[in-house]
Amino acid sequence: MTIWNLGSINLDMVYGLPSLPRAGETVAADTRSEFLGGKGANMSVAAARAGSRVCHIGAVGVDGRWAQERLLEYGVDTRHIAQVDKPTGHAIVAVEASGENQIIIFSGANRAIPPDVIAQALSEAQTGDLLILQNETNAQADTARLGHEMGLTVCYAAAPFDAGSVQAVLPYLDLLILNAVEAGQLETALGKPITDMAVRDIIVTLGADGARWINAETGSDQAFSARKVTAVDTTGAGDTFTGYVLAGMDRGLPMAQAISQANLAASIMVTRHGTADVIPDLKDLQDLML
Repeated sequence: MTIWNLGSINLDMVYGLPSLPRAGETVAADTRSEFLGGKGANMSVAAARAGSRVCHIGAVGVDGRWAQERLLEYGVDTRHIAQVDKPTGHAIVAVEASGENQIIIFSGANRAIPPDVIAQALSEAQTGDLLILQNETNAQADTARLGHEMGLTVCYAAAPFDAGSVQAVLPYLDLLILNAVEAGQLETALGKPITDMAVRDIIVTLGADGARWINAETGSDQAFSARKVTAVDTTGAGDTFTGYVLAGMDRGLPMAQAISQANLAASIMVTRHGTADVIPDLKDLQDLML
């Protein structure tokens, strides 16, 4: 099968700080690095490194050829990444010594993906393929609806969180992934608990506490603990988790096994500085399990 990812592509400019700035405060950075990033690109790289065939659907500006080349190096199919008359997206990421971060995103080309590029890409999809979307691109609801009509397994990572964006795609979803704060916000917006939402599978990520999987078909609500590590940078950990869950589903793993594997990958990711360029591969996971 194939994982189709309508996803963002960013240049991540990462600044290491002694502490995150408060309102009105200026903090001098200790380090500065640049990485391939964007929630979409991170997920594509994670799924590819987890052994899946991944086709990325997106857009960059004339300054973004390097990002396409980097994705290709990491095993991602880049044929459906358009070059548009907008700057490539970028993010300014501040990371403090504890690993916590603050992120400012400029969408740029990520919100200008041509609809015909999306249609052409999905014309190659097969029933049973996976489609993943996040809230960093245009055309989310239309693409989710098209994927649903085609018989794809439609997945949505609800970040950056916006209740309206989630509600627009909710009728078409087979899998919803969100963190605990986002789950609470969605419950408030919809006026009902997350366990009552009409989505077959819901995964709530809990950071250092692991994850929670709710399956509507069985009514089960299962907790998964996380491996204990000392985090140095949490940027991209959730995207790594999502990519590995999707790759596990793609390879036919039971959901519980896919989540456990994704937890392990995320636990490695938080011990590394950076985003897509440092996402662990299957060998990294296997080395821990020996």
